[in-house]
Amino acid sequence: MSRFLFVVPPFVGHVNPTIAVGAELARRGHDVAWSGIPGVVEELLPVGSRFLPAAPEEDGLHFDSLFQQFRKLRGPASFKFMWYDALLPLARTMIDGVQAAVEDFGADALVVDQHALAGAVVARKVGLPWATSATTCAEFVDALAGWPVVAAGLRTARVELQLDAGIAAEIAHEGDILFSPYLVLAFATEALVAPGQSFPSHYQFVGPSTTGRPETAGFPWSWLDPTRPAVLVSLGTITGREGGRFFGAAAEALGAMPIQAVIVADPDLVPDPPDNVLVRRRVPQLALLPHMQAVVSHAGHNTVCEGLALGLPQVVLPIRDGQPVVADQVVRAGCGVRLSFERVSADELRSAIERALTDPSLRARADDIRRSFAAAGGPAGAAEHLEKVAGVLPSAA
Repeated sequence: MSRFLFVVPPFVGHVNPTIAVGAELARRGHDVAWSGIPGVVEELLPVGSRFLPAAPEEDGLHFDSLFQQFRKLRGPASFKFMWYDALLPLARTMIDGVQAAVEDFGADALVVDQHALAGAVVARKVGLPWATSATTCAEFVDALAGWPVVAAGLRTARVELQLDAGIAAEIAHEGDILFSPYLVLAFATEALVAPGQSFPSHYQFVGPSTTGRPETAGFPWSWLDPTRPAVLVSLGTITGREGGRFFGAAAEALGAMPIQAVIVADPDLVPDPPDNVLVRRRVPQLALLPHMQAVVSHAGHNTVCEGLALGLPQVVLPIRDGQPVVADQVVRAGCGVRLSFERVSADELRSAIERALTDPSLRARADDIRRSFAAAGGPAGAAEHLEKVAGVLPSAA
């Protein structure tokens, strides 16, 4: 049996998909551990999980402060800030700690989130196989095609990160550490990401990874009326705190509709919600979604995929970085409606929600995506691909 080390950034949406995969690997007899910035990652893991810190806990506060600044940016500025001011410094901060974790744990293979490049750097340094954990598929299309100078600069920066860590130049220039040459695990399917597009054989689309994720938030289940359609409205864990104007428009739109809605937001942002709108700071999202008939979100990859895994049509209002790419994927797949986060009115939002609830073509295409997810393999498929990377199973190649 093998030892798999997951290297993750301190972001909820990037840790959550690894939990079910880790549980499946453990079920198969492998040892599993996680490494990252303390203060966030270990709190998301199931009780009893092994966590190896890659940096002091105070570094988590530093990166949280950076992402407060990141929330104010849009377009190429958000990409540049995310990489140059947050993710590349995060990688440099984590490299020594991840290498110590690899040695302490005796890892046989690494599973590296795309936004935790320290794992890829360490894997190259010590000669271990590694897989990319692509918790968002925005990078699978050329999100920076319109900004070639930004894209080229980021590729150069990822090479320099490796050179500074002592990796030989010929290795550092080989490929792009954003994508493992061994295995890229995509937590979606081609039906959503890029229908008809071909990918390298080591790209494996396994669908959402959600089972077994601990959810501690309570919910007043008796509030839900099963005779009325229900809609979930969420801007995710990173962007939710800046949605004051949007949440106001959402409450106004929903208050005039014969439905129920759950808005995930700080109650201070929706101080006087209509009777048919429940505002909760946190919700058990996986448990709640089966009670919903549509989802309104910022086009965060996890929220979109968790809804589509149940065939729920989407209303997406992307804000920054990879979210516009995910929103384009939703629209192109025919399973949702896209609106402007900055300019949306209550009337526009109401119309879009009505369409999501009543348009049979949106629901049919969302169900097509649901079926593609169900057939993709999920955590069990991901674990099998990882076993091949670690040499437990023979590679298909």
